[in-house]
Amino acid sequence: MSSFKIFEVAGTGMSAQSVRLNTTASNLANADSISGDPTKVYKAKHPLFEAVRNGLGANSATSGVAVTGIVESQGAPTARYEPGNPLADANGFVYASNVNTVEEMVDMISASRSYQNNVEVMNTAKDMMLATLRLGQ
Repeated sequence: MSSFKIFEVAGTGMSAQSVRLNTTASNLANADSISGDPTKVYKAKHPLFEAVRNGLGANSATSGVAVTGIVESQGAPTARYEPGNPLADANGFVYASNVNTVEEMVDMISASRSYQNNVEVMNTAKDMMLATLRLGQ
């Protein structure tokens, strides 16, 4: 494995965590959205990650993380009885997003820390490479 491969692995990790932060920000921005139709209300989104491998079997080496897609939560929206709301359906209900703000905040903190860890990996690898180059002086 090349010593430069670590930058690729950490870079894909940073990219994946960036996608995770963006979907979390989108979920938090739409947490209070409502609709008169339960099928049209905003649904929480979550990215799917996959380890990318080069080679097969014993020769395989993990070479990063890939975002394979973004899925919508299958949780039901919250129905609230608000007959005076202009968005209310014929029965007086409005439907709120299924975003759990506490869960999203925890996810945001986790993604942020994972991103910071990948930055630290890159900095440590850079420092080690520079120290190796200084050995020849």
